[in-house]
Amino acid sequence: MSRICEICGKGPVAGRTIARRGLAKKKGGVGKKITGVTKRRFLPNLQTIRVKQNGTVRRIKACTSCIKAGKIKKA
Repeated sequence: MSRICEICGKGPVAGRTIARRGLAKKKGGVGKKITGVTKRRFLPNLQTIRVKQNGTVRRIKACTSCIKAGKIKKA
């Protein structure tokens, strides 16, 4: 499956972006108003790397947090 880390299973997460306009009360305005809410996806930072598994070299998709933590033995 695409966009899923093969080590930890981290995948896309749903969220929203909130569009606001106006001047903040702190800056002398009447306050920020929400003008729209749009759905979006937060995607994991996946990298394709070469890994040695059971004596064979193969490519896997792994998130950068797994690579940094050393959970993978690179080929």
